[in-house]
Amino acid sequence: MYLYAAAQFRAVRENLGPSNNVMFTCDNLTKRYGRVTALNGLTLDVEAGVVGLLGPNGAGKSTLISVLLGQTQASSGAARVLDMDVRRSSRRIRRRVGFMPENDCLIPGMTGTGYVYYCARLGGLSHGDAMQRTHEVLDYVALDEARYRPAEQYSAGMKQRLKLAQALVHDPDLLLLDEPTNGMDPHGRLVMLALIEDLGNAGISVLLSSHLLPDVERICQRVVMLGAGEMLASGNIDEMRRPHPTRCAVNYVGPADGFAQRLRERRVEVLSGSNGSLEIELPAENEQRSVFEAARDAGVSIRGLHPQRSSLEEMFMAAIRKQQKDHKPQDGARQA
Repeated sequence: MYLYAAAQFRAVRENLGPSNNVMFTCDNLTKRYGRVTALNGLTLDVEAGVVGLLGPNGAGKSTLISVLLGQTQASSGAARVLDMDVRRSSRRIRRRVGFMPENDCLIPGMTGTGYVYYCARLGGLSHGDAMQRTHEVLDYVALDEARYRPAEQYSAGMKQRLKLAQALVHDPDLLLLDEPTNGMDPHGRLVMLALIEDLGNAGISVLLSSHLLPDVERICQRVVMLGAGEMLASGNIDEMRRPHPTRCAVNYVGPADGFAQRLRERRVEVLSGSNGSLEIELPAENEQRSVFEAARDAGVSIRGLHPQRSSLEEMFMAAIRKQQKDHKPQDGARQA
């Protein structure tokens, strides 16, 4: 049933034609709440696709989504969503954007079908189209057998899938997903990520706001990192994950203890290891010779020596540290 529903949904999307090539743009976007600056001169262009939005608590992620939806008015600057100005075209934007909030948005007493149908009608669909789309998206998110049950009886994972269904029911070109895997068990999390990946393949752009970096790394092509209302970094994940100049993975055959000891004697740090594999930090760039010399002395055969790439978590933490360093008061400056 799930595979059939997914194929039907993709066919519907293909008949709608290509979506806009730009997801949204921000030009010196600023939002203040009293003395608190949630967005601080944010300028960026985000292309269509599946894009991760990362940042610590208070980074401005929720405020950015709220501004893009027209729910919150920016203090200054401008933003466009699907090439529409958020100040002048907020209703048109919401007709083409689906939003899945982090917190519960379900209405007590409503069945899954009733709730999604209600959202479809709010999205401007006629009675017949709303009912048809309601059943299509409930099939798609694998809630077909639970559709007539009260939503408050759903498990956490089912509630998350129901929230995704209501965001999809009006055939949006863009999905804004705020912590879509929140509260889900490992299996449910994988199901949700597979749905989001499939939606991206069907031509829907997705902005995935999440604190779970492995989720973003798994399904997103690009990422935007925010900190203190400012952009820390953005770009293609694969291009950003550049190789470490000194960190390598070593595959070998031979006695592990003797090999590790010989490496340390040459100032090669052994970071972690398992049977036949070590992660090491070289003393300097292009010092792989030390590894082969240690292997020779330890009677070990090297089967592979591969540079390690930065993980998304490492890139994110490096961006946070750089921002903190750049914003650190100079010596003698008055602290607030």
